[in-house]
Amino acid sequence: MAVVSLFEAVAGSYDESRRRLVPCFDDFYGTAVEVAAPPLRRALASGRTPSVLDLGAGTGLLSLLLAAAVPGVRPTLVDGAPAMLAVAEGQLTRRGVPHETVVADLTAPLPGGPYDAVVSALAIHHLDDAGKRDLYRRIRQVLVPGGVFVNAEQVAGATPDLDHRYDEMWLAQVLALGATEAEIAGARERMRHDRPAPLPDQCRWLVESGFVGVDCFYKSWRFAVFGGRRELE
Repeated sequence: MAVVSLFEAVAGSYDESRRRLVPCFDDFYGTAVEVAAPPLRRALASGRTPSVLDLGAGTGLLSLLLAAAVPGVRPTLVDGAPAMLAVAEGQLTRRGVPHETVVADLTAPLPGGPYDAVVSALAIHHLDDAGKRDLYRRIRQVLVPGGVFVNAEQVAGATPDLDHRYDEMWLAQVLALGATEAEIAGARERMRHDRPAPLPDQCRWLVESGFVGVDCFYKSWRFAVFGGRRELE
């Protein structure tokens, strides 16, 4: 896949530009961690090792933040770019976080789990809408009852005008944060492969997939954190 090659090429420097290219970085990732943490802490309290499936994990940024917030978690990281996962492995190993990595794209069967939390950051928008809906159904199946799915994602505007406004705001914000022309050009090239969907559509797909408690927990223009839980049985 062309998109995998693009991420392979920047694996070693990808994290350096995250705070400049994701203007709401702290709130965006911080909210994802806050939403994912409760079932992980419940697993710890019950004497189990909390299990996390990180989809499109890239360099392991979200898994690292979860491991810092809930020491004792064991993440399984899935990504189609081996070089990105190699960076993640190095970072998790240096921090003493037990983990597993799986080289696979998001259309492949998911590792069986079950998982207390399934998380993803800036990855699922590479699937078309049918692929997103199928993935949401499969995610619910690998969650423990009461487990949570959190998607920290780039979403589309509900209209072309709103989508254009999202892009204007993103460009103004990343320039204010000091993003270089090369960083912006690289981001634009990767974004050519994006297939973001509007937030209301994706929340509806989660409900249709059987999730409960579906909500948007954070949104700043094109960046949104949303998800839901598998119902207790």
